[in-house]
Amino acid sequence: MARFLLVAGGCRGLELARELGAEGHAVRITTRDEANRERIEAAGAECVVADPDVVGTLRYALDNVTVLMWLLGPVDAADLHGSRWEMMLWRTIDTTVRGVVYEQGTEGGAELTRKLAGHNGIPHAVLDGDSEPWREAAREAIGAVLAP
Repeated sequence: MARFLLVAGGCRGLELARELGAEGHAVRITTRDEANRERIEAAGAECVVADPDVVGTLRYALDNVTVLMWLLGPVDAADLHGSRWEMMLWRTIDTTVRGVVYEQGTEGGAELTRKLAGHNGIPHAVLDGDSEPWREAAREAIGAVLAP
């Protein structure tokens, strides 16, 4: 059993959480809005109200997590694919995280993933958010980071 933290993800993340939960994995999903708690919990995931623009709010969400999924590819915010993502990657070094999946928002974010996760020996994958079907691409990325 793995423990997942999905930072954002929207409806696609909820679908993925349902599937992972049905397989016996534990899933946490972050949201900026408390009003989303009921939808997240109905999908079988733990809800964490946190803002990826304020990386410190994600600190406790990483507790006992095996795979971090940064699912902010569609969000057009340079900081979330640059300085915030870099800070989050550095914060995962001394945690239980053993795999990172970055949903590509920018080439710079993908390069940060390869550089920092690679430097620290953390298995990683870059997920193309435009892949159809997205869920299969996400599962392939998860498989890549969990493979021995």
